[in-house]
Amino acid sequence: MRTNRLTSTAVAVAAISVLATACTGQSEAGASDDPDAKTTINFWHGWSAPAEVKAVQDNIDRFEKAHPNITVKVSGNINDDKLNQALRAGGSDGPDVVSSFTTANVGKFCSSGAFTDLKSFIEKSKLDLEKTFPKVLLDYTQFEGKRCALPLLTDAYGLYYNKDAFKKAGITAPPKTMSELADVAKKLTVEKGDSYQQLGFMPNFHGYETVVSHYMPSWNHAYFDENGKSNIAKDPAFAKMFTYQKKLVDSLGGYTKLEKYRGTFGDEWGAKHPFHTGQVAMQLDGEWRLGMAEDAGADFEIGVAPMPVADDEADSYGKGYLSGTIVGIAPASKKQNAAWELVKFMTSDTEAVVNFSNGIRNVPSTLEALKSPDLKFDPRFKTFLDIAQHPESSTSDGAVNGATYQLTLQDFGYQYEKGAVKDLQAGLEKTAQQIDTDIAKAK
Repeated sequence: MRTNRLTSTAVAVAAISVLATACTGQSEAGASDDPDAKTTINFWHGWSAPAEVKAVQDNIDRFEKAHPNITVKVSGNINDDKLNQALRAGGSDGPDVVSSFTTANVGKFCSSGAFTDLKSFIEKSKLDLEKTFPKVLLDYTQFEGKRCALPLLTDAYGLYYNKDAFKKAGITAPPKTMSELADVAKKLTVEKGDSYQQLGFMPNFHGYETVVSHYMPSWNHAYFDENGKSNIAKDPAFAKMFTYQKKLVDSLGGYTKLEKYRGTFGDEWGAKHPFHTGQVAMQLDGEWRLGMAEDAGADFEIGVAPMPVADDEADSYGKGYLSGTIVGIAPASKKQNAAWELVKFMTSDTEAVVNFSNGIRNVPSTLEALKSPDLKFDPRFKTFLDIAQHPESSTSDGAVNGATYQLTLQDFGYQYEKGAVKDLQAGLEKTAQQIDTDIAKAK
């Protein structure tokens, strides 16, 4: 089961910060092991739910059948903190193939050498990346031209909505623009005393997946300018998003009232998630929520749609935020050629990607797998397949210090939504300066 990306990212940023001088390996001189020799490699991943662990093992079984000389020892439930400790330590007991849910840290993984540069392996295998993977996925698995990872399934974010609540409120279709989202959220909100019987939409940045980076794709934006400097104070999209979010918070009862209500919510990954229980009628979330809501026994009809877009960008409706699992090779591995065989199989073999997608219930990460007739999914899941292929879907930009800039911007958002920051533009300028300072220190 995945943890909230922003929370896990904060831990990972601290752990990765010491890797720049700690990671060395045979990739600098080229991998020398014989991929056809009988060997055992270690694969570390973060999945932990029984169905997920089974899906991983099923794919490993397929790989071992196709590569009888390679045995794969699998270790699950490995978070980035454990992974980075192992990468620093090296040794034969450490991982050969590594994976992470934290796409935001690819910039740090690549620039620090925490993950091996895959260029030579890709060239040797004649793997055509542009014909294999969607562009956004290629973007978030490299940094400044250095490719140290490949995508292993994708997360696409959209809008879940309670169709029964919509019908009761006389709403016939999901909102497509941000103005419509605000109007629908208000219509769906049913107050009860000083709280709510039903909240139309939880806009607060602590509302699980309603974080800054997941809101931003609704506006065309750029985190950095052409010189690599923070663009958040110069690109009007950021001020527009923060202004919109704060106005939505205020219109639905205000920060304090919403936070008090949020305190009654169940865990994001548990059966008592507020969307499951009907406490919230609309939810920004990833593709996994559909299966989780069904498994939790939600007693209403669930609708799925793309996240609404800025009013003046209505023609881009259908886009959304993308992230996903990344996989690479440990720099200290003495079996990098064998490790590459597993990486290549898991990420580019259509049958392997489709089977893994069916088992994990994430979006496939290759162009062929996305259109495979062997995909097994609820018809509503197609929304996420379409978001993953939309030409204007986006992800967060990479940075040399990983997700630090996102955390800095998110911290600003926490202050702004509760009214602690009165001058939005001045606050964005100060935050941009901090982001630039942090990046300069990391170089």
